[in-house]
Amino acid sequence: MDKPKMIMFDYGQTLIREAEFNGIRGTEAVLEHAIKNKYNKSAAEVQAYADELNKEIGRFDRSKIHLFQHEVPNHMFTKYLYESLGIEIALTPEEIDEVFWNAAAPGIPTDGISEFLLFLKQNDIRTGVISNISYCGQAVARRINTLIPDNEFEFILATSEYLFRKPNNHIFDLALKKTELDPSEVWYVGDQFKCDIVGAREAGMFPVWYIGAIDTQYFDIKDVLTVKDWKELREYISQI
Repeated sequence: MDKPKMIMFDYGQTLIREAEFNGIRGTEAVLEHAIKNKYNKSAAEVQAYADELNKEIGRFDRSKIHLFQHEVPNHMFTKYLYESLGIEIALTPEEIDEVFWNAAAPGIPTDGISEFLLFLKQNDIRTGVISNISYCGQAVARRINTLIPDNEFEFILATSEYLFRKPNNHIFDLALKKTELDPSEVWYVGDQFKCDIVGAREAGMFPVWYIGAIDTQYFDIKDVLTVKDWKELREYISQI
C-alpha cells in the first residue's frame, strides 16, 4: 500500500467531539433574539414541536439515518418551525444555525487531531472534510476553523449545501472531483460505519474507522483499518 496523497475527514466525533445534544438549550439561545412570539411559546414547547416534526420526517432516527441520503437543510426546517408557531427571529438563517448549534452542542477538537494534521502537512498529504450535517456550510466551516485554526483543509463540504448525504456516492464523487485524484489515492476517516466507512469504500477510497470519540461498541471488520486515536493512525502511515 502507498501512502495517501490526501485524507478526507468526517466532522462530528471525528475532527470535533460534540457535547450531548440539548435542543432546549439551543432554542433558548435563539429565542433570546425573538422580536415576536405570538403565542408566547417557551423553548421547551418549541423544541417539543421540533421533535415531533423531526420524528415525522425520520430526520434523526439513528437506526435508519444511513437510509436517508438526502439532506434537509436546517434553514428550511427552522423557517417552517418558527413561522408556524408565530415566532419571528431577528437573525439571518445562518445566524440562527450558529446560535442554536453553539448552545445545543458545543464542541472541542478530538484529542491529538491538531498534531495529526501537522504530521500530514509535513508529509505533503492534502486534507479535506465531508460532513453529513444540516447546519449551513458557513457555520460548519467557521466552527472547524475556530476550533482547529491551523488546519489546511482544501474544502469543507457540508451536505446541507449539496443535497446528498453520505453514504450516497454523489457527495464522495463531488469531493473527489475537487481533488483531481484517483479514488485509490485518497483515504477517508470517519466514526460512523455505514455512512463513512461503507460509503467511502464504495466510492473507491480507503476507509479508516476512527473510534476514538464514540461510546458504543464497534464491529470487528477485517478489511477496514480501525484506529482508536490519531497517534495510532500516524504510526500506521509512517510505516508505509
